[in-house]
Amino acid sequence: MSATESSMDIARTAAKAASAKLADDIVAIDVSERLAITDIFLIASASNERQVNAIVDGIEEELAKEGLKPVRREGRSEGRWVLLDYATVVVHVQHEEDRVFYALDRLWKDCPAVDLQLPETPAAQESE
Repeated sequence: MSATESSMDIARTAAKAASAKLADDIVAIDVSERLAITDIFLIASASNERQVNAIVDGIEEELAKEGLKPVRREGRSEGRWVLLDYATVVVHVQHEEDRVFYALDRLWKDCPAVDLQLPETPAAQESE
């Protein structure tokens, strides 16, 4: 069983909000085959604690417009790794150093990626 369409919609909305706040390396991983508790991990990073918190604020604001509130929020006070649990989607916003150290992308590399349908950034287009 793969992630539901509603989970993918939540992840895409959160990813667009993160992108609008200049999050780096935004990826979504379909963990529904491996975990019974959630469908998708959305992972984004930032270069400093202030930006981590700004990204989190942006995600919460956009999802609140759709009537969604996280059932749990962890790590907000430190601003290094904030976890927003929306039940079917768990959002991880990490400081770049923490993202490299904990390597969630690598831990879940066997799971399929979710197409977030984000527009390509100018930097990504230049590298092609």
